[in-house]
Amino acid sequence: MSPPTNPQLAGLSSQALLILVLAAVLGLIVLVARFKVHAFLALILASLFMGLVSGMPLPAIAKSFQEGVGNTLGFIAVVVGLGTMLGKMLAESGGAEVVAGTFIRLLGPGRLHWTMMLVAFIVGMPVFFGVGLVLLMPVLLTLIRETRGPLLFLGIPMAAGLAVSHGLVPPHPGPMLAIGTLHADVGKTILFSIGIGLPVAILAGPLFGRFIASRVRLSEHNLAERLAPAVTRSQRPGFALTLFTIILPVLLMLLATLAELGLDRAHPLRSWAALLGSPLVALLLAVLFSFYSFGFRAGFKRQEILKFMEDCVGPAAGILLVVGAGGGFSKVLEHSGAADAIASMVKGLNLSPLLLGWLVAALIRMAVGSATVAITLTAGIMASVAAAQPTTRPELLVLAMGAGSTFLSHLNDGGFWLVKEYYGLTVPETLKTWTVMVSLISVTGLLLVLLVNWLLVAGS
Repeated sequence: MSPPTNPQLAGLSSQALLILVLAAVLGLIVLVARFKVHAFLALILASLFMGLVSGMPLPAIAKSFQEGVGNTLGFIAVVVGLGTMLGKMLAESGGAEVVAGTFIRLLGPGRLHWTMMLVAFIVGMPVFFGVGLVLLMPVLLTLIRETRGPLLFLGIPMAAGLAVSHGLVPPHPGPMLAIGTLHADVGKTILFSIGIGLPVAILAGPLFGRFIASRVRLSEHNLAERLAPAVTRSQRPGFALTLFTIILPVLLMLLATLAELGLDRAHPLRSWAALLGSPLVALLLAVLFSFYSFGFRAGFKRQEILKFMEDCVGPAAGILLVVGAGGGFSKVLEHSGAADAIASMVKGLNLSPLLLGWLVAALIRMAVGSATVAITLTAGIMASVAAAQPTTRPELLVLAMGAGSTFLSHLNDGGFWLVKEYYGLTVPETLKTWTVMVSLISVTGLLLVLLVNWLLVAGS
């Protein structure tokens, strides 16, 4: 049971509560960037501060933080743990070098940033952002080592492709919840989301990546060194087998999505597809298959494979602590009433439903850090607005809210910390790159939604 949210509990107005949210976020930035407090400890301190000043019941502050950590790590811990193991096997076997070398030969170094964006966009359709990130990281790091290019030149396009798919394209949880609430057509929403999402990914990925890579110089990223193979192997897996192993969890999750859309709820194959397509089972099966494709087939013994798995624990533990604490901070902000305060402030604004949906989702996202919470709450608010204006296309409203839910990812977002840790960035570097990138996705997505709506109205 979640603690009750009541922004008036401490006699606070909605505006005062939002000012406190801003103070908590700014204080967190100062602790991490200026005073060099470890992000895990700083997130706990910021959560306690926000809980106390917002008037939450004292026992509920710690419970909310723990709930947020548990909810985040319940999914992310599995993804990071199994994904890191799969990445280690891919790197040690030389499979990442095989994929990277094939990309370089076929496309040339000058087109790799376009390739990474497109691959990430496609991979990101059936999988969660975190799953796609850990699956593609070994290939990204190997390409960087092979081409000796800057991390952001390829890393930003990859992150953009994943972020656009996660925020805009069904069947991700946020868009699907909004589709159900607004009674939108799934097929039309998917078509609109791909047509709008690809141009957005191009702008925020290859184009912005080239721009920002020349302006932000990064420190060394330790994860690249930890995943790097100890020696270059002569016995390496083939390209087809390597690619199949990487996309095996993607195929299983896609199978689950197709079964959910095409089979009756009581059909036994749908239940099996849901099990095999869950991130836990899909990644587990991929890791087990990698013991053959990247392990025994590459000449490794069982003891060597076990050592590779043990080597993954250290890098994964640090990532999990920080990402989990980010989820805890987000939950405290949610329970403090910040999202409800934003909803009450903007609900009466006289704006276009598409613009209002984007604005509400963007403000809630900035306050509580969760894209899923932002689009879910916004869909509930906008359902009555959309019903009162039957000319509003619910499919475009879903995309406008999805674009808003990606806006300004910062220190209260678990995804912010996941990108920071995997890319080896500092907090200021993550704000300059990842935060700017997702904000570009959000604003460009809204503009394209408004353009498409104008064209449809003009053509009718």
